[in-house]
Amino acid sequence: MLRSFSVAIALLGSLIVPVAAQQEPLRSECLAMANAPPRAIPASFRRVAAKSQEVAITYVGHSTYYIDTPEGVRIATDFNGAYRTGRLPDVVTMNRAHSTHYTLFPDPKIAHVLHGWGENGEAAHVSTRVGDVYIRNVPTDIRRYYGEGSGAMLKDGNSIFIFEVAGLCIGHLGHLHHKLDETHFAAIGRLDIVMVPIDGTYTMSLDGVSEITKRLRSSVVLPMHRFATPLDEFMRLIGQQFTIDQRSERTLKISRETLPGTPTVIILEGV
Repeated sequence: MLRSFSVAIALLGSLIVPVAAQQEPLRSECLAMANAPPRAIPASFRRVAAKSQEVAITYVGHSTYYIDTPEGVRIATDFNGAYRTGRLPDVVTMNRAHSTHYTLFPDPKIAHVLHGWGENGEAAHVSTRVGDVYIRNVPTDIRRYYGEGSGAMLKDGNSIFIFEVAGLCIGHLGHLHHKLDETHFAAIGRLDIVMVPIDGTYTMSLDGVSEITKRLRSSVVLPMHRFATPLDEFMRLIGQQFTIDQRSERTLKISRETLPGTPTVIILEGV
């Protein structure tokens, strides 16, 4: 009788544990790393890790980058359906400042469509894992361009999206319209790679976005949303602590172990 009771308790426990595990909240490694000392990596491990955990980042156009993870998840940022290359993304993120940054009619075969804005005036709250990537957002305000209240700021109308994969923290500032305060920087945490708009007008001034770029102290800066902005003007503003690396290809393959030792602005083909 006692043995049967013990077996029943053990069986019940095996059913409860998986449910509890499913309810455990997703954890941001980038927020944890922002407050941690630099990670030491044994020299003998570096070459193997770089090969097996590379992320491919491809500039497609405007504010759209494709991020391909080691496990084959494909993400498209500020997706509007017009800028495409290769196979369809598995995940798309969107901002709604202009129609060039979103679409309300994405291909139905896209499994995960993530809006940077909420409904009924609420902020978007994104915290999801797809394969080997954890995706979250930090809401930002946007400027109304048309209609009633034109020029006023709409609270939490857009988002900065952050992709945590293969030990990398990758941020896309989206259609950013204002300076970031301490609350934003705390919510963003550590960014190893950041995609920044450098148009200087439609989003924010070059002075403003340069200040944010310097504050984030990312190892890699990927410009986007450029239009006719002179690259040397952007480089002058962000300071001499950044190296410039202009590439002749559209794809950057990078890992945690191959991040540059000096903060670097990498300009991919087409930017």
